[in-house]
Amino acid sequence: MFFWILVAILTAAVAVVLLLPLLRRPPAAAGDTGHDVEVYRDQLEELKRDEASGLIGTGEAELARAEVARRLIAASNAEKNERASPASRRNRLAQAFVIVLLPAIGLCLYLATGRPDLPAQPLAERLANPGTDISILIARAENHLAQNPDDGEGWDLLAPIYYRNGRMEDAANAYAQAIRILGPTTDRLDGQAETQIALANGIITADARKLLEQSLALQPGNPRAGYYLALALEQEGKPEEARAAFEALVQKAPADAPWLPLVKEHITALSQGQGSVAADQLGNPTADDVAAAQDMSAGDRRQMIGGMVESLAEKLAENPDNFEGWMRIIRSYVVLDQRPKAEAALKTALETFPAGSENGKQLLALARDLSISVEDSEQ
Repeated sequence: MFFWILVAILTAAVAVVLLLPLLRRPPAAAGDTGHDVEVYRDQLEELKRDEASGLIGTGEAELARAEVARRLIAASNAEKNERASPASRRNRLAQAFVIVLLPAIGLCLYLATGRPDLPAQPLAERLANPGTDISILIARAENHLAQNPDDGEGWDLLAPIYYRNGRMEDAANAYAQAIRILGPTTDRLDGQAETQIALANGIITADARKLLEQSLALQPGNPRAGYYLALALEQEGKPEEARAAFEALVQKAPADAPWLPLVKEHITALSQGQGSVAADQLGNPTADDVAAAQDMSAGDRRQMIGGMVESLAEKLAENPDNFEGWMRIIRSYVVLDQRPKAEAALKTALETFPAGSENGKQLLALARDLSISVEDSEQ
């Protein structure tokens, strides 16, 4: 009931605002005919007083009264015609529309598209029963962690959710808190390293490399850490060492590993002596880029990422067969909080690499990891 009372008050307020200009008569109408009628009526009253006091004779009074009455009738007719004019009729129609039709149309639209039967849900209730609303789930977890900052399990749960939603700075902090409280594991170290790599637009920074080496020490043969460490060698301009690291991954990998085609692409490029050339074609950071990014502030690094993404987008427009470039630019758009561009890049990439192909499956897997809508792209 309170909702409908509030709606009625708001509707009345809007109607008043719209009616005020319509209720004001034009200056010419208010100052001509209506004023003339009042003047002629005053003159008739004045003639009566003059005749009663003897200031004017009876015959003269009758003649004057007849003339004033004629003018009064003419002014009254003019006033009636003015009220019946098209402009006046339009004014009254506009008033009727504001008073009757506008609220009725608004009510019909709300009943057709709104949910008048939906009970009110204050923020506290929505946080208590979030359902499948990911934003509410995140808010609920954040409220919990604000009151319990040493809940390592909460940070551990929230970190990959932040990553999938493109909140890389928050993901980095969550991983760091989970590692501080619960200790390092391969998943936490790899997640923190991937977050830092994403923030640097694919550059394996010194801090990320330390995390990956620590992860590999905890689990020798960890392919996730091994891949990024091999990529770091390639970025540093060490093609032979990078190829050996990639080949070691292939030898230990299961035949159906989803990341195997990407590793083989690196091996092929390095075997053909195209390490640095391929990096430039793919829009990958060069060794100089890696060195420059190490000591950058977050703002400067973000600006550098933006420039690299623009350069990569131009290269992808010229060479749409660049699979790794599509993977990188989709992730970069998410890091830059440009999700519409990430979705558009995914759709364009799937035109070259269909969803049923191996590369297409990797693109869709990346999209799901980053919480990018894939329904339209798969059609």
